[in-house]
Amino acid sequence: MKAITTTMKPEPKKSAASFWGKFRQQKYLYMMAVPFVLWAFVFSYLPLWGWMMAFQKYKPGKSFFEQKWVGLQYFRELFQDEQFFNALRNTLAMSIMGLLAGFIIPIIFAILLNEVRLQVLKRFVQTVSYLPHFVSWVVAAGIITKMLSTDNGAVNDLLMGLHIISEPIQFMAKGNLFWGIVTASDVWKETGWNTIIYLAAISGIGPELYEAARVDGASRLQQVRHITFPGIRGTIVILLIMSIGHLISIGFEKQFLLGNNLVRDYSQTLDLYALNYGLGMGRFSFGTAINIFNSVVSVILLFTANGIFKKITKESII
Repeated sequence: MKAITTTMKPEPKKSAASFWGKFRQQKYLYMMAVPFVLWAFVFSYLPLWGWMMAFQKYKPGKSFFEQKWVGLQYFRELFQDEQFFNALRNTLAMSIMGLLAGFIIPIIFAILLNEVRLQVLKRFVQTVSYLPHFVSWVVAAGIITKMLSTDNGAVNDLLMGLHIISEPIQFMAKGNLFWGIVTASDVWKETGWNTIIYLAAISGIGPELYEAARVDGASRLQQVRHITFPGIRGTIVILLIMSIGHLISIGFEKQFLLGNNLVRDYSQTLDLYALNYGLGMGRFSFGTAINIFNSVVSVILLFTANGIFKKITKESII
């Protein structure tokens, strides 16, 4: 018997013609994406050229080639400054507290809101909950400061009316309370807005799953545990990965508006540190070094979290 031999033909390589063929078929989608690509390039990638300032002794008014190169001098100064480590501690503390509270509470709130059967009440609660998102932090900080004031502040009046305290507490002057105040303020302002994403994910779960569960005698709590929560797990994981990536970049608006000199050791974040000790003192190169540190750590956290969740839950964004 003759041996039957088969030869494997190599797969044809993808050519540029196939790309242009797809481009002609989906040209409108590509054209719609062009403005967003340009926006990302102009505002996200083009400014990276400014990172060169961190390795120069930048002097305004001089051209790029006239600047003095100093290498890693400003990074060494950064890691030798005690204020930097204090700002890093505050940033991580408020970030982790905000991540835990600002991530768990919207999920619970969305599940509870989804269980409301009276649609009028559901819409009313949802509308009221996300209205604070549209209030600027300048106005929100004024409201929070007034509520925590010792002069007719709502919180102190309530605590004294319930005889929990005998005299008003100066909340805004106690550093050990500042992290909690910022976290609670952020939860109040953003919970309703963040809930919208989870409600949208819940609405994508097929109603036949709930009907089958009710036929089998499952209670509402069991339906939430075995249907609702697994149905939005992918959304939860993706948003959690993105939140971890921004763990060290929490901004400075809340801390700047709610903070004061009495709580400075607890309110100064890395962004405020860059503003005060970089831009505020005319040390542009030093401020750029701080921002590079923030960006590099954020990228490392993002890829680390993505890799961990990809192995554990098989969900990832990359």
